[in-house]
Amino acid sequence: MDDFLKKFFPAVFEKKHHALENNYCKYDNQFLQLFTSCLYLAALIASFVASKVCSKYGRKLTMQIASIFFIIGVILTAGGINIEMIIFGRIFLGFGVGFANQAVPLFLSEIAPPNLRGALNISFQLFITIGILVSNLINYFTTNVHPHGWRISLGIAGVPALMLCLGSILICETPTSLIERHKVEEGRKVLRKIRGVENVDDEFDSIIHACEMAKQVKDPFRKLMKPVSRPQLVISICLQIFQQFTGINAIMFYAPVLFQTVGFGNDAALLSSVITGLVNVFSTVVSIYVVDRAGRRILLLEACVQMFISQVIIGIILFKELKTTGDNLSKGEAIFVVISVCTFVMGFAWSWGPLGWLIPSEIFPLETRSAGFAFAVSTNMLFTFIIGQAFLSMLCQMQAGIFFFFAAWVIIMGAFTWFLLPETKGVPVDAMVDKVWKQHWFWRSFMIEDDRPDVKVV
Repeated sequence: MDDFLKKFFPAVFEKKHHALENNYCKYDNQFLQLFTSCLYLAALIASFVASKVCSKYGRKLTMQIASIFFIIGVILTAGGINIEMIIFGRIFLGFGVGFANQAVPLFLSEIAPPNLRGALNISFQLFITIGILVSNLINYFTTNVHPHGWRISLGIAGVPALMLCLGSILICETPTSLIERHKVEEGRKVLRKIRGVENVDDEFDSIIHACEMAKQVKDPFRKLMKPVSRPQLVISICLQIFQQFTGINAIMFYAPVLFQTVGFGNDAALLSSVITGLVNVFSTVVSIYVVDRAGRRILLLEACVQMFISQVIIGIILFKELKTTGDNLSKGEAIFVVISVCTFVMGFAWSWGPLGWLIPSEIFPLETRSAGFAFAVSTNMLFTFIIGQAFLSMLCQMQAGIFFFFAAWVIIMGAFTWFLLPETKGVPVDAMVDKVWKQHWFWRSFMIEDDRPDVKVV
């Protein structure tokens, strides 16, 4: 928004409105990128602290702490009077993201029955996409509210922050977390409540066994470095890296910038972002319906083909038609770019977006679950930070070639999925070792040191 740029980034405001602006470089400013990406650097650091809190004090308290960080961040950013204040606000928001991303997927995986675990866990990603859509709608309606439309946009983020605060007070703790913290009878009571039946002995015994094994591991981070934990750790880290190198955050963060680059005005660019946000939401709903029926692998592989084609089409159009300076694309070409962006977002939203969080939350054994997921969250935040900090500069330097760069990564992702990612559909969380890793052609060689006692499978 111009009012925001004028107040905090006057150099960017001047460049944006310069008569001979570079179509690809109008927003290239390290401080502007730092405003976006510092949140994710803070989340990276917070995720390791959140892992300890999550294990020692439970998933529920971790979410409550996240909500407090969010509220503080909203106050600082919406009330910001200088660049330092809004960056500190973004850092507090990042702490909230680190704590929430650590606790929520684990919470969902642990309360879900195996046959619904995928759909329930993806609801986490669904509401992220709804949040993106809502934020785009808010920006669209406040962009012409002068001079404080940007304060309204940032301030409204306090609404979901308060919802999380109140909601995290009302929910129950997971049975696994309660039993892990020696609240055995309370864990049994909660398990009966969430399953809706009195006889939960088989599942309860399975959780007890998992907790007993977890107690034997005094240093879960050290256990993660052993070969027996290599499959889960490698897959979780790679999924997070690949999720960011699809280019999704580059497109979603800077969709208004991208659409302005190809010729849309400011209002039209924000409206186009709303369209991509709608596509994002409805495609995530598709994933909820399909993931526990078709499985994880088929969604990831299909999306690789879809995203690759979309990225290449966008890159070719911009390479051929959009020059560094001068006229933008024709209206028809610009609309085709928007359609290609929507196709890309569609593929991501029913695959690498939600599954990037679902799979790491379900593949670790209890003794390394919180620590392993902390690695996944921190890796995601690190590479989100890298992409967020670098994208505008990459767009300026590489121009249309940036889309070919991300398309090349999609090929690598597809190969990794085909050869190294096993199917986890319908497998109980605490039976992954025997049913998944020991059966896989490559990862089973790492299981020879697995001296864990047998787990009762439910």
